[in-house]
Amino acid sequence: MKFGYTLLCEQTPPKQLVDDLVGAEEAGFDYSVISDHYFPWLEEQGHSAYVWSVLGALAQATDRIPLMTFVTCPIMRYHPAVVAQKAATVGVLSDGRFTLGLGAGENLNEHVVGRGWPSADIRHEMFAEAVEIIKALFGGDYVNYHGRHYTVDSAKIFDLPDRPVPIGMAAAGPRAGRLAAEHADALVSDQPLGDVVEVFKAGGGEGKPVYGQIPVSYGTDLDEATGRAHRIWRFSAPGWKVMAELPGPKAFEAAAQTVRPEDVTEAVPCGDDIERYVRAVQQWKDAGFTHISFCQTGPDRQKEFRAWAEAHLLPELRERFA
Repeated sequence: MKFGYTLLCEQTPPKQLVDDLVGAEEAGFDYSVISDHYFPWLEEQGHSAYVWSVLGALAQATDRIPLMTFVTCPIMRYHPAVVAQKAATVGVLSDGRFTLGLGAGENLNEHVVGRGWPSADIRHEMFAEAVEIIKALFGGDYVNYHGRHYTVDSAKIFDLPDRPVPIGMAAAGPRAGRLAAEHADALVSDQPLGDVVEVFKAGGGEGKPVYGQIPVSYGTDLDEATGRAHRIWRFSAPGWKVMAELPGPKAFEAAAQTVRPEDVTEAVPCGDDIERYVRAVQQWKDAGFTHISFCQTGPDRQKEFRAWAEAHLLPELRERFA
């Protein structure tokens, strides 16, 4: 397995994101992922920088560590032709270290352009068309496209990396898993869904990477780490079907009012007991995931997490999951 470091734009100022990834590269993480939002889920998280500006800085500030969006929605806030251009540019700036992670999005971020929020069926249709456009533009030729949802008029990307940017597609159900198997170089999920991984493999994804993410709350004081996890991650307890539909941070706050700390810690390893983290990784490995990134809770706790991960967590995980 490969172990990555998550840059969470929604909790961290943009300049610190760059410093954190430099530190993660020095600590020996295998790769990195970064979120792409317009809003944080909760206002108290306090940030949400434009990820493509940050990616340019990350590409120049680091030398080795692979970069990946986790994930970009190419169906409303961004036109897919523009996503293709942005991704190709980051691919060039990073000397081929960039993977474009794509997903069908959340109302939270996409409603800002004033087009409403389509049903899940329509979003999947839009997603499939968007990926077709992006892949065609990565080919380097002029592209004309006339679909149900998008039109592209004689578009061409002039700055492309030596090899096309790999595409990862997010899936939380069998339909999205089949779509990823048809179009993607990798599968992405924020849940350890073994059935979706099997659909992906059976549809043509056998041997391709499968990316997951574990939110964690490292700290030597377990009670403090648990409280911190609850403050930052309580928004996620209602599950993806609810999260995809909520329109803003106030709605997430309302949905999370009854979430208890113990509801959060079921999915978020807390404290400094490595066995908690090993058990979490084992669950994802059993579901067929090949890549796991860790999203440490709290912008002020990144440095101490990286030091602990370098000295203890990463060596232990590599020994057990080689």
